[in-house]
Amino acid sequence: MKPLTVFILCGGKSADLQSDRGLVLFQGKPFIEHIIRAVLPITKKIKLVTTTKEYNYLTCKKIPDIITDKGPLGGIYTALMNSKTEFNLILSCDIPLISTQLLLELISKHTEEAGITIFESSSKMHPLIGIYSKKILPAIKEAIDSNQLKVMDLIARTPHQVIAIGESENFHLSNTNSADELNDFNINIC
Repeated sequence: MKPLTVFILCGGKSADLQSDRGLVLFQGKPFIEHIIRAVLPITKKIKLVTTTKEYNYLTCKKIPDIITDKGPLGGIYTALMNSKTEFNLILSCDIPLISTQLLLELISKHTEEAGITIFESSSKMHPLIGIYSKKILPAIKEAIDSNQLKVMDLIARTPHQVIAIGESENFHLSNTNSADELNDFNINIC
């Protein structure tokens, strides 16, 4: 695969966790640090899409949303607009169990014809762990302009590729939005 840039979407607070999702502590470190650790063996080109100053302790470049209040789709748009590479790994900030191995699998199986490549199990798709091509920028802009902000709707309208994974791998790709989910992570890791 050609060079790629990694963008971690850091928008959104979790009301239940009383914090920005990427800064929630898991095993003594913020989620974002677990994700960066998984990405570093792949590339040092890591950028955070955020305006939250709490991320300033990290050396990664921070980029504010170009168009605000458009959710993850707006974050993907910002990422691709700020990218110098055709292919970009887009990750949400609340997946602390992501592994370098799973990311390398996604990257190695991506075909250049696909505008988007994501993981899917028989029970769940993971649209915010994916490779997104700059060539889909017009489709994203059109979706934002018409306020069709669901990432899954964009994927359905875009040439994409799905990498099948087993149900057991869903756990490593799961995001955490509540204290109960965080507790489940901690129980299942121990």
